[in-house]
Amino acid sequence: MTERPNITWSDIAGLETAKETLKETVIMPIKFPGLFTGTRKPWKGILLFGPPGVGKSYIAKAVATEASNSTFLSVSSSDLISKWLGESEKLVKQLFALARERKPSIIFIDEVDFLCSARSDSENESARRIKTEFMVQMQGVGVDNDEVLVLGATNVPWALDVAIRRRFEKRIYIPLPDFRGRFEMFKLNVEKNQHTLTEQDYWYLAERTEGYSGHDIGVVIKNALMQPVRIIQKSTHFKKVSAPSYKDPAVIDHNMWTSCSSEDPQAKEMSWLDLEYNSLTVPPLTLVGILAIL
Repeated sequence: MTERPNITWSDIAGLETAKETLKETVIMPIKFPGLFTGTRKPWKGILLFGPPGVGKSYIAKAVATEASNSTFLSVSSSDLISKWLGESEKLVKQLFALARERKPSIIFIDEVDFLCSARSDSENESARRIKTEFMVQMQGVGVDNDEVLVLGATNVPWALDVAIRRRFEKRIYIPLPDFRGRFEMFKLNVEKNQHTLTEQDYWYLAERTEGYSGHDIGVVIKNALMQPVRIIQKSTHFKKVSAPSYKDPAVIDHNMWTSCSSEDPQAKEMSWLDLEYNSLTVPPLTLVGILAIL
């Protein structure tokens, strides 16, 4: 539950407005508490909302990294739901008690709508008690909630209980990436691998992927990277090539193998299973390879 990820703001492509707002609302109060006195109080509850796959959980992990002198408690709503009577309320209470004990602290609750959905006549008593306990803990009646921030994430903010939604005083919209954001996401994902793409190629991909989320773009790149592996599995002919060594990319290994056509002059009939450990290489990622996935 206690987490210290290694994700920085620079690892997040786009979302500049959201990042600046989180720096103002989360990082500054933790780093410079003296600025937030009198009626200038830091927010107690912040809600990240937006479509699925846009990076709400990812940006929360960046908050955890940047707020290095605070305790970051990360839970999913399902972690707080128990089939045993009274256990869920107890878990909520313990979570907030731990946050107060280790403050300054941030409680991140993913899919908070699952825990705190709007009340209805058909819901059971247990669900009502969980919401009541959550509201009591957020309000901090009879306890000191200073330096305790609740950061929630949801795809459906309208599904939250109205009273609980009010507790999240600051709401930050995490949108689908814009043109510039998609450009940066492709670049960030591709440049971790061998590739032949140019800046112009990234712009072209950004144009072709309007409406894609950050998660969608990540899946496209992963599929494109796996395509040569699928070809290798079906290949019946291989040839020797020179390629960077896996042990040290700065060293060229002249005994690597790659799949090829049976008509290639250097082709040798064999299966990938016949090759020695770590002796296979694949061509670099190309624009054509990515477009084939779109």
